[in-house]
Amino acid sequence: MPYVDRQNRICGFLDIEENENSGKFLRRYFILDTREDSFVWYMDNPQNLPSGSSRVGAIKLTYISKVSDATKLRPKAEFCFVMNAGMRKYFLQANDQQDLVEWVNVLNKAIKITVPKQSDSQPASDNLSRQGDCGKKQVSYRTDIVGGVPIITPTQKEEVNECGESVDRNNLKRSQSHLPYFAPKPPADSAVIKAGYCVKQGAVMKNWKRRYFQLDENTIGYFKSELEKEPLRVIPLKEVHKVQECKQSDIMMRDNLFEIVTTSRTFYVQADSPEEMHSWIKAVSGAIVAQRGPGRSSSSSVGFLLLGEKFHRTYIL
Repeated sequence: MPYVDRQNRICGFLDIEENENSGKFLRRYFILDTREDSFVWYMDNPQNLPSGSSRVGAIKLTYISKVSDATKLRPKAEFCFVMNAGMRKYFLQANDQQDLVEWVNVLNKAIKITVPKQSDSQPASDNLSRQGDCGKKQVSYRTDIVGGVPIITPTQKEEVNECGESVDRNNLKRSQSHLPYFAPKPPADSAVIKAGYCVKQGAVMKNWKRRYFQLDENTIGYFKSELEKEPLRVIPLKEVHKVQECKQSDIMMRDNLFEIVTTSRTFYVQADSPEEMHSWIKAVSGAIVAQRGPGRSSSSSVGFLLLGEKFHRTYIL
């Protein structure tokens, strides 16, 4: 799902048809930056790429005329929508229907041309050239770059009726969807509780790499990819003390970061969205409770020990 990062930008993963009419969609990380008037995409979250990594593509928001559902245009591409930008149509795939709706909405809000409502205290003559009256045709124009040539066209009549609206493109709100994040490969094994890609920090080099995580009733392990059969590492749940949102995320400057604390090491893992981060924390915590039984988690055990010690001291006295 699209979410707001630390720089107040709308971000998230989408699949894009980079080569027009190729039918091949590639997974990319997108950033909608209304302050910079741009919609850019990278191979992965820039936080996970080497410093100075260049973006894969970019479009100025002023070049995008419309964003709409394209499931009828591309029936074989599930959850597909299209961006019309000059002479080019960009087809993208969302993770699910809710993700599609949210991306279409935020993009259309970002590219929407709004005309401020005329103030009663301001003379009409001062605003006539910029906005006009609500009941009359407005003299606002849009500039598109087609084939390197600027083309100025009047805005559509539908925009005239919206003169009373005021939308701030820099105040896009955070997605509140609670639908589960789309998994690239649904786990076939019934014993698998949750599986999907996250980014983890290495133990020695402290570099960040994308790994395929898999949680079952007794362990959580990670693989180089979903195609690998042997995990790079397996962490027994009995060694996990706690799983929580990482308090060091401000120091590491990473969004959606959580930590898996074990006896020997703390694993720092970054999810692709806030919803996915909370989903992993809930799933791992639930598996730990299910394995140890109610009231037998590590925190509960400590509580019982302290309580027992208190009773013992009372008895001695």
